[in-house]
Amino acid sequence: MTPSKEASAPTQKLRNLPRNVWATGLTSFFMDVSSEMVINVLPLFLANVLGVTTSVIGVIEGIAEATASLLKLFSGWLSDKVRSRKWLAVAGYAISALSKPFFYIASSAIVVAGVRWADRVGKGIRTAPRDALVADSVDEKRRGLAFGIQRAMDTAGAMVGLVIALVVVWLAQSSSLSLGLNTFRTLVLISLVPAVLAVLTIILGTRDVHISGQRVLPRFAFKSLGMRFVVFMLIVSLFDLGNSSDAFLVLRAQNLGVTVTGILGMLVVFNLVYTLVSAPAGSLSDRIGRRRLIIGGWLVYAVIYAGFALANSGWQVWMLYVVYGVYYGLAYGTSKAMIADLVPEALRGTAYGTYNAILGILDFPASAIAGLLWQFFGPAVPFWFGASLSLVAAILMAVWMPRVMATSSSAEIKRAA
Repeated sequence: MTPSKEASAPTQKLRNLPRNVWATGLTSFFMDVSSEMVINVLPLFLANVLGVTTSVIGVIEGIAEATASLLKLFSGWLSDKVRSRKWLAVAGYAISALSKPFFYIASSAIVVAGVRWADRVGKGIRTAPRDALVADSVDEKRRGLAFGIQRAMDTAGAMVGLVIALVVVWLAQSSSLSLGLNTFRTLVLISLVPAVLAVLTIILGTRDVHISGQRVLPRFAFKSLGMRFVVFMLIVSLFDLGNSSDAFLVLRAQNLGVTVTGILGMLVVFNLVYTLVSAPAGSLSDRIGRRRLIIGGWLVYAVIYAGFALANSGWQVWMLYVVYGVYYGLAYGTSKAMIADLVPEALRGTAYGTYNAILGILDFPASAIAGLLWQFFGPAVPFWFGASLSLVAAILMAVWMPRVMATSSSAEIKRAA
């Protein structure tokens, strides 16, 4: 292959990705522009404006994810049952968009928790069908790249949302350490525009893909997804128990003196790193296998969380959070691509629903434990807890999980068998 052809190969791979990959990516872009300008300052709104303690913030964040978990499981199974992904995804995005205006009138922790719950219900409905739609749209040789692009566009939206939030906060309150009520409400109003664009994009830009395999699904059983998937979920669940809400990273930054604008700047650069790493990491997983990148991502996570525990100044937290984007880029999209490798096509919606449901359920104890550890033992302890579980999970993935269960393509599974 000539140098010019080698240089054009990555571009050609991107051009050959189907419409659904780009449309779902653009939908995620718009929704993350909307969500991230609000959600990342929500813990500051709760703590600074409403005076909510870290333990209560942990409970709110945990409930926000856990209460939608059954919907994630059901919507994935239902998309397999009706053999349609698109309209369930549309419904989920629409619910999240409709919930956002209520942040404007939120005046208590209970109201915030209710709105956050509604937003997560929307996410619970859309996530598994959307991921299954992406997996259905590409072959296994491009699956890592497809999920990497989807994550990159999602994260680019988060970065744009954070830049907007940074500008709004800087203009409204400059170097203040606390977030003001009027600033928060301004962000909520601006967030409504991209939320509507997200719903329109998925309606107009995607189409369902024919799903091969059995027509009528059996009664759901976890074991029907296969032992490879079961082992993978056991290890991922251990990791996730130490993966508390990122709200605690934001609070840790504020705890060490980082201003609101400094926190938003930190999040912008984090998302830039995440965006830049996601697509190349996904493509790399197509070549060397998913397991290696997941293990690498978890080891990076362990080092970063240990750093958060040891940090004693704002600039250290700032740098750690930026490197945190490497973990997300390596592991997040790769894990989703790996799920499609481990289960039959006709059960992908159920598998993604199960994956998201289990992690959603674990988000509650993970965040609640972190909040309690922070409140009663100090801000460093929840990060030591997360780093320890991440290290154990990485070791299990490397040593205990058989290679045939982690191979990066179904063809390799057949050859190994």
